[in-house]
Amino acid sequence: MSAVQLVAVDENEGEVRLDRWFKRRFPELSHGRLEKMLRRGEVRVDGGKVKAGHRLQPGQMVRVPPLDNPEPLRGAALKRRENKVSEQDAKELRQRILHQDAAVLVIDKPAGLAVQGGSGTKRHIDGMLGALQFDAAERPRLVHRLDRDTTGVLVLARHARAASALTGAFRDRSTEKLYWAIVAGVPAQTRGQIDLPLAKIPGPDGERVRVDRKVGKQAITDFVVIEKIGGQAAWLALWPRTGRTHQLRAHCAAIGTPILGDGKYGGIDASLPGMELGAGLHLHARAIALPHPDGGTLSVEAPIPPHFRTTMRALGFNPEAAGERMAELLAEDEEW
Repeated sequence: MSAVQLVAVDENEGEVRLDRWFKRRFPELSHGRLEKMLRRGEVRVDGGKVKAGHRLQPGQMVRVPPLDNPEPLRGAALKRRENKVSEQDAKELRQRILHQDAAVLVIDKPAGLAVQGGSGTKRHIDGMLGALQFDAAERPRLVHRLDRDTTGVLVLARHARAASALTGAFRDRSTEKLYWAIVAGVPAQTRGQIDLPLAKIPGPDGERVRVDRKVGKQAITDFVVIEKIGGQAAWLALWPRTGRTHQLRAHCAAIGTPILGDGKYGGIDASLPGMELGAGLHLHARAIALPHPDGGTLSVEAPIPPHFRTTMRALGFNPEAAGERMAELLAEDEEW
């Protein structure tokens, strides 16, 4: 058993979450054990109690209590572990780059690939980021998240300063995120706003994000119906104005139009029996516009994923008409 250690946060670890820092430095330490040590105050940052999501800054000192595997990975050993990724995964990830410059990388996340690791999740984007370092001095880092089965735009920072700026942009809502969803049923309005507070609440089917007006946090989503097929299904444009966990999925289900393929929030209602649809969750991070760390605005759009196109064809939706349709609807109410 080791003694208590004080480990300094490196220059390239700025804005890294504390739990991710431990996962990189002490890979054998389970998340559950880390949470327990945090609650007890055994793990501290600059002498203060913090939570797992605390964002570290270069030069801070992390108090590490005695562990079974006492030595943190450092230097070359840490770099080898972070950059360990199969040739096939590296190739596929590089083919998904939508934008690359000195400060920012944007990739098109595929369905079924988790952004971060967790219990039972060994293959994830965070573990492959060494493949996207190229000639940069630092390994790219995540600045926001998408669900495992959500596709589309995922933004990465290429150095600590960019990570700080981009994280701030997401935190203060100076980003404009556009999602597309295909839902079962049709909203009562052609365009509108869903303003329903959300909270993580346990239930018989496990923990879910649910509408709760007493303990829920404010959650707002603007939407437009781009196309619909009778009362069966609709193709929606969604703009989340807040960033709650599973917000779009919970909001769509709450107004009676669950996203196709979302069994967690829609159950059997999140399907259209008898139709030849694409398999999987029909939620796509279509585009993003945000302040670039070096100035100006960065705007990136992700292509429509294969399962989305399959369903669009089956329902007779025309993806080429999306831009014109949204502009037409929004122009009807300039203040919306």
